[in-house]
Amino acid sequence: MLKYLKILILLIIFLPFLNSCGGLSQTDAREFPPEPEKRVRKNLEEGRGFTMMDTFSNKNKGSGNFDFASSNELWRASLDTIDFMPLASANYSGGIIITDWYTAGQNTNESIKISIRFLTNEVRSDALDIKIFYKNCGQNDNCQISEKKGSLVAELNKKILSRAAVYAKETKVKSKKKYQGKMKAFE
Repeated sequence: MLKYLKILILLIIFLPFLNSCGGLSQTDAREFPPEPEKRVRKNLEEGRGFTMMDTFSNKNKGSGNFDFASSNELWRASLDTIDFMPLASANYSGGIIITDWYTAGQNTNESIKISIRFLTNEVRSDALDIKIFYKNCGQNDNCQISEKKGSLVAELNKKILSRAAVYAKETKVKSKKKYQGKMKAFE
């Protein structure tokens, strides 16, 4: 009898704490598929989980795959805009792209180099710090390098931002369609 009394007292003490954790919420069973595999797949598609096999797999170790960089619209737009120029350095984690010297056309004495630094990942007007350097070489390889500010910097900034805005819109529409399409399969 004393044993049952102790259990009853413990239930009375802990029952309000268990109920205060949120209790039971009303859900519609039609929103959740009964098969565990489909629920897991749905949660992964909605970004509410991860798989341990992807986390600990060795397939990407040392391969140089940086798939995360392709999800940043500014990064993609910048690389697409200056894709005709050879890159000297592109460091996603450092947030900088530096091209090598580039000469276009017949005049081999003039070269251009572009440096793009990312100040934020958001697509906005102050997200990029773009610097353009000109190298003008005379006779005997006497070269002078100067930084130019002006219309080319503004045009480059505008082109990158407009392309990044398009990428951001496409990503939003794509993820919305993916989510809606998968939900219809579970109804």
